[in-house]
Parts: sequence; structure tokens; C-alpha cells
Amino acid sequence: MLLDTASLYFRAYFGVPETVRAPDGTPVNAVRGLLDFIARLVQDHRPAALVACMDADWRPQWRVELIPSYKAHRVAEEIADGPDEEETPDTLGPQIPVIEQVLDAIGLARLGAAEYEADDVIGTLATRATGPVDVVTGDRDLFQLVDDARGVRVLYPVKGVGSLDTYDGAALRAKYGVDGSGYADLAVLRGDPSDGLPGVRGIGEKTAAKLLAEYGDLAGIRAAAADPVSRLTPAQRTKFKEAAAYLDVAPTVVRVARDLPLPDADLTLPRTPRDPERLEELAGRWGLGGSLRRLLEAMAG
Repeated sequence: MLLDTASLYFRAYFGVPETVRAPDGTPVNAVRGLLDFIARLVQDHRPAALVACMDADWRPQWRVELIPSYKAHRVAEEIADGPDEEETPDTLGPQIPVIEQVLDAIGLARLGAAEYEADDVIGTLATRATGPVDVVTGDRDLFQLVDDARGVRVLYPVKGVGSLDTYDGAALRAKYGVDGSGYADLAVLRGDPSDGLPGVRGIGEKTAAKLLAEYGDLAGIRAAAADPVSRLTPAQRTKFKEAAAYLDVAPTVVRVARDLPLPDADLTLPRTPRDPERLEELAGRWGLGGSLRRLLEAMAG
């Protein structure tokens, strides 16, 4: 089980009231919400291995160089010699180090890679896996990893952190008209305002799916756009011609990396905490109470 950790703690933050606070009054709604979510996942799915995948760089420069608008609207502060600072709610930012400390004390594997996003870590681990993989994320971009032959599914939270939709190949085809292998091309064509990806003007999700069904993939559609006798309309040809520069680079930005040199780590879901004393200290300081207890009980179960 691979967790898109930032996606999940953002959802926890907005799904759990800010009145959930530590003894000193600091909000810990994201911390406790995430722990409850992981407890539920462990209890319901019993994964043999679980990894909290992290954004070492939420907006990698190599993606920005290809598409400068990539996540640009989410930049709080540009940093000259490191990752830009992401705009986050004032009371969420201070909770992120607490989340990392608690996960480490519990002994849950936590992996990131310099100059890459959590999506890329997830793509690499899913590609390496020799057995079934569940990817837990609220980010549709990771639908591109769905692969029935390899048993890779996406568990997508639909309400807070308590309800999940399961996306396998059939569910993807039913909703989007493409398999996992075609989803990245669909995302390129459709664009995504939340990531600053413009897409091809006038090509929405349904049109993109129809074109992919007819021409196979993005390369096939572009070949058809260049072929004067293909069935594309003159207007569609014009749109693809205008979008040529974007389409040259967008697939590299949208597709997750699958071959990162990740450090060796024990990904096994622990039965007991790695550092019980540190965990007890953190639990007391931050008032983790029932949320932590439920996770530890689920792990031991």
C-alpha cells in the first residue's frame, strides 16, 4: 500500500475540525485525521507493506522548465536554491513536521526523492512491486498507474477520509473511457487547472477519450492531425497545430517517474512501534489520544 501522504493530510486537515487541538492549543486535526485514515486502511486492507510517500519537491524545477505554469498558482514563496514554498493553510504547515516525527516513531516507512514528487516515488515503487499494489491518493494523476495485469489499483477518497472509491481498469473505463495506460494522454489533452496544465484548447475530457479510442494514443492523434485525409475536423487540426509546443513537453511533465534510485528501506508494516518512548512523548505533547491508539491496534491486529 502506497500513500500519497500530502494528498491525504490535506484531506484530513479539511475533513477534521480545527477544534481538534493539542494540550497547548495547537491544531492537530491533520495529524489525528491522517492517523485515523491510516488505521482504517490497515484495518480494512491488511497490507503486508505500507509506505508513506513524500514530496521532497512538490514542484520540481525540471517540470517547471518544460511548462512554466506548472503549479505556479500554488507558490507561496520562490526559493532560489531549493524547492519553492507551497501555499498551505497557516495552521496546516506546522503540523507537517509532527506528522513526519510520528510516522518515524511508529516505524512506518517514509520515502521521498530529491527533485521529485511523491507521485514519482509511488510510480517507482508500484513499478518495482512483484505483487498487488493499492495506491491511496486524492490525485487523479495517479490513475495512470492502474494496471489490472499487475494488480495495481487506486483507492480514491470521496468524502473526507472515511469513504474510498476503488479504481481498477473497469472503473477507469466506465468513468473516463480509457485504461490506466491511456490516462496520462487523457490528462495531457484535457489539461488540469489545479496543476497549471492548459491542455489542448477546446478538447475536454469526453472529446479526448473519443480521440484516444479512435487513434490509440497521443502520438496517433497527432499523426492524424498532420494527415490531411484523417477524419479529424479542420477545427481540431488547428487546435492541435496551435498546441504543438505544449504537446511536445506535456507528456514528460504529466507522466510519473518509474525508475527513481530510491534508498533501501524496510517497507514491512510493523506490528509494534519502532521507538515507543519517542512515540509516547509525541502522543503526550500533541494529544494524539485515540487516533494513535487505533492505528497501533490496527497494526498489531
